[in-house]
Amino acid sequence: MGLLRTAGGPAEENGNESLLRLLGIPTRSALGTPLEWPEAKKVAGKVREWGIEQLLAIWNRAKGKERDALLWGDEIEYLVVSFDDEGREVKLSLRQADILDALAKDAELIAQGGGVPELKVGPDRGSKTAPTFHPEFGRFMLEATPGRPWGIGFSDLLDVEHDMKWRRQIAKDHVFDCEYPITLTTFPLLGDRKSITPFYPPSGPRLRSQFVPDEIANPHIRFPTLAANIRSRRGRKIELNVPVFRDENTPWPFKDPTVDYDLHTWSEDDDVRNGAAKENCIYMDAMAFGMGSCCLQITFQAKNISEGRKMYDQLSPLGPILLALTAATPIYKGFLADTDVRWNQISGAVDDRTPEELGEKPLQNDRWRIPKSRYASNSTYISEDPRLRREYLDPDLVVDEQLKARLMEGGMDDLLATHFAHLFIRDPIVVFAEDLKELDLTKTDHFENLQSTNWQHMRFKPPPTGNDIGWRVEFRPMEIQITDFENAAFSVFLVLITRAILSFDLNFYIPIPRTTENMETAHRRDAVLNDKFHFRKNPLPKRQPRSANSSAPPSGPNSPRIRPISRPPTPVGPVEDEYELMTVDEIMNGQHAPGGFPGLIPLVESYLDTVNVDVETKCALARYLALIRGRANGSLWTAAKWIRHFVREHPEYRKDSVVTSGMNYDLVKAAERITVHEGRDGFAKEMFGPNRVRS
Repeated sequence: MGLLRTAGGPAEENGNESLLRLLGIPTRSALGTPLEWPEAKKVAGKVREWGIEQLLAIWNRAKGKERDALLWGDEIEYLVVSFDDEGREVKLSLRQADILDALAKDAELIAQGGGVPELKVGPDRGSKTAPTFHPEFGRFMLEATPGRPWGIGFSDLLDVEHDMKWRRQIAKDHVFDCEYPITLTTFPLLGDRKSITPFYPPSGPRLRSQFVPDEIANPHIRFPTLAANIRSRRGRKIELNVPVFRDENTPWPFKDPTVDYDLHTWSEDDDVRNGAAKENCIYMDAMAFGMGSCCLQITFQAKNISEGRKMYDQLSPLGPILLALTAATPIYKGFLADTDVRWNQISGAVDDRTPEELGEKPLQNDRWRIPKSRYASNSTYISEDPRLRREYLDPDLVVDEQLKARLMEGGMDDLLATHFAHLFIRDPIVVFAEDLKELDLTKTDHFENLQSTNWQHMRFKPPPTGNDIGWRVEFRPMEIQITDFENAAFSVFLVLITRAILSFDLNFYIPIPRTTENMETAHRRDAVLNDKFHFRKNPLPKRQPRSANSSAPPSGPNSPRIRPISRPPTPVGPVEDEYELMTVDEIMNGQHAPGGFPGLIPLVESYLDTVNVDVETKCALARYLALIRGRANGSLWTAAKWIRHFVREHPEYRKDSVVTSGMNYDLVKAAERITVHEGRDGFAKEMFGPNRVRS
């Protein structure tokens, strides 16, 4: 999730450099002297002010960048697990450093990273640069990205799945025979005090958790400092309470049996005695329970800042829908949960708000009451689109007006200044003493300190210094999927829907509070089938005469099956009339009633009709759309539904919501089998359907 600190200047070039910069992944890190929170708090204002000056320097340098290549990249995160087949156990392997070291010393990969020689990814797919692997928060995690940015050409779209498979194979080749890089969002027994190897006892000065040791986190100084300073700033430990799934024999009311109320190692151990562990909930107390989760993230480079701002706004309402479609997190700490996705758990795991900022105490020492965690759904729109109405904006938005005024004085427009002034209400959590000596406007360290620790479901990323990377938009809500086929499907779909948005000038604006509600709805068990989401009724623009420079859809025999219908170019009338509650099926596949919402997949298919796509390519892309269509209409299961079903049908399960070590072993082994066969052997056909078995 991009937690590592960068040195702030341009990095040395290598074969993967352009992709790393596009994604915003650090290309080199610098050790420094991190300040503990009491000292960091004293300089927080200085860091914010210097960050704003660096942002203005970026703005003035890059606001006019034009005609950047339309590029994109994906990020895949793995859990590295270690199997004991004889003992029917599986544990998290804390060998991230050893694995990354082995990858870094692989001469063949180094050569491929430089482009000579290059390896064939798949039959007739051309040569590709070797992927790059990165550390993540958990010492049991790996992150992998393709060797170079993807273009939007169809040959690149068809290469994505092959490249993802290649990345996993490379990772597998550099771990022990008993280990495997699995793409589950969370390890089902994380926090059971024993399912890590090598073993370390729980509790430590940084996390102060009664369930996981400090050694579970990446030892890079930024990670433990981040965890300790979040805990210190909030004045108590992380407090996560996930509703437990109530089965026939689940003790009720449920009281988490793993909680030790008698611990007295740290002052924070009083938290549970003061009510931190809630009734009928699974209780967790450390950043690792959130940042130890895996996800699928996509970053797009726009051709200019205007296009980037438009993509940011129009993709934002899609976030909760894709979160529900990719739901894959029904287990925490050995218990079935009554939720399906990870988002709120990560949000709580890095929530550094004080009791005053939470509204639990009157404001005395803090500046504002802040409605959301720094890991949350978006609170701003930023496009200068005339269709953006003031009624869509968040009425509860908190903004640092002094910093906003400085940005506008420096030439930034009101909308974008509001966006960044909202992000900068947060304090910098990790501050290095060496960075405070002087302000360097050729660097971005102070800006990124705040930007990179605002983990919203969309992120707008200015061009980094010292290279030609453009304005970027990061789409962050999707859960990682078990197979490379699924991860490729959702990645390619997102690329295609952005092309449809820009080609057809689609409008998905709804009020920001409705998107916030939708993110909560996406957490519900089987939300993809049982719940409805606020969504715009009519995304289609007023039909315009086509000119040479027009982005309107073309006419003729290959024109889109869904015709734009007339409406005023600037919305009028009550905002509430512009959107309604829809099922995920209606949003993805369309409403059948005349004049109903056309559906995101039909919009993508209409886009494909307007471009020259050969039959073979269209059939290949249709595999991905079929998966997503089936997830939306319920004919195919989400990973969350399949995992929950696997547990409840397991012979060891006692209908008490408990996931035992043996059940966990069988579940992770099943995930490995699914990864290898992807439903072609008939196993887990509920997730892939009969067509996948025959493919």
